[in-house]
Amino acid sequence: MIAFSRRVFIVRSFESYEMNISSEAARPWNTEAARDLYHIHRWGAGYFDINDEGHVIVKPLQEAGAAVDITDVIEEARGRGLKFPLLIRFQDILRHRVEAINKAFQNSIAALKYHGQFRGVFPIKVNQLREVVEEILDAGRPYAFGLEVGSKPELFAGLALQNHPGCLIICNGYKDAEFIRMALLGIKLGTQVIMVVEKLEELLHIITISKQVGVEPLIGIRARLLSKGAGKWAESGGENAKFGLSTVELITATEMLKAENLGHCLKLMHFHIGSQVPDILTIKKAVQEAARFYAKLYKMGFAIEFMDVGGGLGVDYDGSRSAFDSSTNYSLQEYTNDIVYYLGDVCDAERVPHPNIISESGRAIVAHHSVLIVEVFGAIKKIRNGVQFEYGEADHALVKKLRAIRENLSRLNKLEAYHDAQERRDDAQQLFTLGHLDLPDKAKIEHLYWEISAAVVDSFKGQSYVPEEIRKLEDSLADQYLCNFSVFQSLLDHWAFGQLFPIMPVARLNERPTREATLVDITCDSDGEVNKFIHLGNVRDTLSLHELHVNGIGPVEPYRLGFFMMGAYQDIMGDLHNLFGRVNEVHVFLEPDEPTGYYIEEIIEGNTIMHSLAAVQYDENELKRQMKAQVDEAIKSDRLKPNEAMRLLDDYERGLKGYTYLSF
Repeated sequence: MIAFSRRVFIVRSFESYEMNISSEAARPWNTEAARDLYHIHRWGAGYFDINDEGHVIVKPLQEAGAAVDITDVIEEARGRGLKFPLLIRFQDILRHRVEAINKAFQNSIAALKYHGQFRGVFPIKVNQLREVVEEILDAGRPYAFGLEVGSKPELFAGLALQNHPGCLIICNGYKDAEFIRMALLGIKLGTQVIMVVEKLEELLHIITISKQVGVEPLIGIRARLLSKGAGKWAESGGENAKFGLSTVELITATEMLKAENLGHCLKLMHFHIGSQVPDILTIKKAVQEAARFYAKLYKMGFAIEFMDVGGGLGVDYDGSRSAFDSSTNYSLQEYTNDIVYYLGDVCDAERVPHPNIISESGRAIVAHHSVLIVEVFGAIKKIRNGVQFEYGEADHALVKKLRAIRENLSRLNKLEAYHDAQERRDDAQQLFTLGHLDLPDKAKIEHLYWEISAAVVDSFKGQSYVPEEIRKLEDSLADQYLCNFSVFQSLLDHWAFGQLFPIMPVARLNERPTREATLVDITCDSDGEVNKFIHLGNVRDTLSLHELHVNGIGPVEPYRLGFFMMGAYQDIMGDLHNLFGRVNEVHVFLEPDEPTGYYIEEIIEGNTIMHSLAAVQYDENELKRQMKAQVDEAIKSDRLKPNEAMRLLDDYERGLKGYTYLSF
């Protein structure tokens, strides 16, 4: 499992942090307290808030449009027969993000008197869902917004979707002959398809095939900068990056173009320093270095039109506005200001024209629009409610010692009492391993130990200093909330490299949460858990949640969590671990004429069991045939009666059409 780094804030000592926590616990609970606890007003970027009923609401146009109660969307989806987990897409957020990025660049260009224009492109790899890409292109049409593709399937989709003359497609990634021919076909159709050269041999292929097809190519070159990114994807840039040309290779490429009289085909200079860049200083340095490449090439006689600054525009997942991996220490406007300023500054110093600017911002467009709703169906607790033990003189000596610690705890040194209880539990484990301790005694010892631990942790609450081992003990006392979803399907970035996502209840936020918990999924893998959560002062090991209202078999009323800012990469990169497939999803659009102010425009049902089985080469008819053969044999051998056997076979065949996740 990937380790999560921790932030250190010099201005905020641990002691003051603990005092702040205790004062938060003492303040009256209301929706404002809920906002502060879950930091929704910081990471929500104006799109998410809490209403007076204690429900999370979504404002797709921020303050310029209606608010949508997520609980209402959930109930409508349930009314249409959809089960959990459920992905909700707010398509108007996509439109708002496209407009925000374009307007930010336009503001910077106007304010800084930059002479070029901005042409944004959306990298399809960030979210390839057709409805997402089409919504972005429609919102971006007034801004001549384009697409970035990095594979043949993405190029084939992009060529079909970019159906207006002059549309822009940037082709990154390694390319074979078929890729190049399709790009040249796009040029023939009137689309600006610019192939970015990633290695020197690729340029030779482009030149050769363009002669065969009879089309002059539109060429870009990716420079391999010495400047590197920051954060989790820092190693994707720099001089050891897998893509791009070194300075020596770049000069060789220009000589090849001149030799073929194709120097005028070099239209674009490209660089990329990684995804989710948290520190603005990294971006400034990279832009300055890349601008020099552009200026020097222009002076060599290459009239380059575009400077592509790549991706990297980050999203503040935790709301800390810091250079932490899951945050950014800059705003969108600061990002655009710095790119425009440093490009213009270098070009002015070199006395070359200002190029048109292209950015490949994907995460910043799609992250906010998608919310995963997950249902909690149970909890694993260290101290179970309702457990009663009868204690007496016949108890084991270790049980008696732990009872004495628990009963006299108010008069004991709490840390010393905890150490004594710890020692007794260790002794018990050793005796049990050797066969000298019975199960009832072991159960009593474990129960007493956790009761003592909980009381010790509680005694330190509100104190200005809490020992490290007590803080760890508090984490170990946390519940495990059982959630009906798969981390590997829906939250892959969290499992793979520790990406933090905002997670919080979507209702009951007018009640004070009284439990601390981690989240576990329904896969059979021990890594299928979420045990790191956003927090301004540090990465938290637990999440504050409400007590489940349960009976003997599970919750008597639903308790649902929202996993926010899920729109980038998670939709497409999830795997089929345990064959849990894609989840159900609904697409929400604002509509002033609707009584609720919105409507559900589309429902996309998640994978059935058969869909997931077919993805790994199982045939539905063959599965049914094999099951029927077993049923027939069971009837012949009198293990099953015919009617019972047919009912079981019907259940099996009907089950193949069911949702892969649990149903409650």
